[in-house]
Amino acid sequence: MSEKLFVSAQEVAERAGVSRSAVSRTFTPGASVSTETRRKVLEAAEALGYHVNELARGLMRNESGIVCLIVSDVATPYRSALLRELTLLLQNAGKVAMLINTDRSDGSVDRALRQAIRYRADASIMLSGMPDKSIAQLCLRSGQRLVLINRDDEQPGPLRINLDDDEAAGRVVTAFVRAGCRKLAFANSEAGTPSLMARERGFVAAANALGIKVSVERHGWTGYEAGKVLAQRMLTRTERPDAVFCATDLLACGFMDAARHQFSMSVPDQLCIAGFDDIEQASWSSYDLTTFAQPVSAIASKAVEWLSQPQPQPQNDDTICAQSIRLHAELVWRGSIRGG
Repeated sequence: MSEKLFVSAQEVAERAGVSRSAVSRTFTPGASVSTETRRKVLEAAEALGYHVNELARGLMRNESGIVCLIVSDVATPYRSALLRELTLLLQNAGKVAMLINTDRSDGSVDRALRQAIRYRADASIMLSGMPDKSIAQLCLRSGQRLVLINRDDEQPGPLRINLDDDEAAGRVVTAFVRAGCRKLAFANSEAGTPSLMARERGFVAAANALGIKVSVERHGWTGYEAGKVLAQRMLTRTERPDAVFCATDLLACGFMDAARHQFSMSVPDQLCIAGFDDIEQASWSSYDLTTFAQPVSAIASKAVEWLSQPQPQPQNDDTICAQSIRLHAELVWRGSIRGG
């Protein structure tokens, strides 16, 4: 005889000898139910293997509790850390996280998101500058609440969480100049996300303000291998840089390994390097990378806190104003810059 997959609240009520509403009150936090009734219901539920259907209960309130996490580069250390923090906080808030992988294909993201909408997802969190803005617009049109992390979408409704990327880049210029560096370079990927480009613009602007010209090179996606290629391009020039700010730590790790092993350069004696994200590898003794720490816990907390609050009411023009939060990226000094 096969085991029954689903047990109804009515079956629990009949076994416990109570009403259907008594079962509902027992599993509703704060509802009034006598100690004896609660005991009977819990014993019956345990014997039958009954679990509350939270999805059905939520749909009765026009809420599913589902939050889509739209993310690219899932395997990178920074993104993994942010996902870990977000999923934990969402679970603690009684919500269900649904992961949508955006890696390089907006068409597949669109299909996955439309499927999530059919499950009546309440909200979405976009964790990076990818995918295209049309995906964000689809979320809003479907009635979802939306959190945008490290994006520059200008549209009403969502919560935008960004870092002080441009100011952080300016602090790197100051650190390089204090270390005696004058041939500055910026190593970036071709992803072109708002946060990466803000770091590039901020670095170039701060250096130019001091009368220092910056060499900028971009290549591939934002990963270790791209960092190695960028090093090969920059360090084979007649005039090598003596300091390089890499848009992310993964780029910096690849750049540093190529500088040391292919060009026999000493870091930081011959070449100062800085990164961004403060991934675990940045603290390894083989890299000892000066970098900026992404405030992962603060980003996740702000996002989940906002989603847990009541939906803001539309203004006179029937739109909900966007809210913006700007967080500080703390500089973590290590040994890849002289005098750090």
